Amino acid sequence: MSTLELKNLSKTYSNGVKALDNITIKISSGMFGLLGPNGAGKSSMMRTIGTLQEPDEGTVFLDKLNVLKDSQEFRKKLGYLPQEFGVYPRITAEQLLDHIATLKGITVKSERKDLVNYLLQKVNLFEKKSKSVKGFSGGMKQRIGIAQALIGNPKVLIVDEPTAGLDPGERNRFYDLISDVGEDVIVILSTHIVDDVRELCTQMAIMNNGKIVFNGSPDEGINSLKGKVFEKQISRSELKSYNKDFNVISNKLIGGEPVIHVLSEKIPNKTFKKIEPSLEDVFFTKIQ
Repeated sequence: MSTLELKNLSKTYSNGVKALDNITIKISSGMFGLLGPNGAGKSSMMRTIGTLQEPDEGTVFLDKLNVLKDSQEFRKKLGYLPQEFGVYPRITAEQLLDHIATLKGITVKSERKDLVNYLLQKVNLFEKKSKSVKGFSGGMKQRIGIAQALIGNPKVLIVDEPTAGLDPGERNRFYDLISDVGEDVIVILSTHIVDDVRELCTQMAIMNNGKIVFNGSPDEGINSLKGKVFEKQISRSELKSYNKDFNVISNKLIGGEPVIHVLSEKIPNKTFKKIEPSLEDVFFTKIQ
């Protein structure tokens, strides 16, 4: 079992934005969810781990390998699926994977062919191997993206916002695929979609303003809020006063009217009902 350890990582961009603020965290084999709102610093952390940018301070180790100093060696152990997976025009799925396998140093043609066929089977695209990738649906592009990321048997797989734009069926197929992959390697799933983490991950962290504001399992986060989350449906005109008088952690429209969740040690008043907390409640509590 491998461990990826980030210690005291900081990064400030030239515009003054502190994207990473003294990040220290350990990630072991399996599915790790990195959750946070847009602009929290997730992509900066992914780019730093992926050796696409250097931090101002801090270290990253994969077991005993110094990732930042031995970036070429680490890249041999890394698979990466960025948020926007661009594809070459007029190239088939088979040709794309063959090309990337060549770039990753697999020089024997028969080896590449066997590997490409294996990966296409794994991501359920073998029947589409002669089709142009440019014409694939969003879900199919994500699956071919996972296939290319798995070339070279990586020890670390970084997946950045993988289900954005996917329909529910494609999202479920992606969940099945990535959870199968995640049994053997460190899979870091960076997302702002809470359900992705709840469905897939046994380890997680929440980022906000460049800092880790929660680190643990989804169940640990949920259990920490047991008996402290209360719900009430109100009118839109009441929302401002409830935000002022109570610790409202979230509100969403149901039937056109806001339903608020309030964090409190005891029931705010008799008009509220106690509910079982969700990972979404944990998320909104931590980014307040």
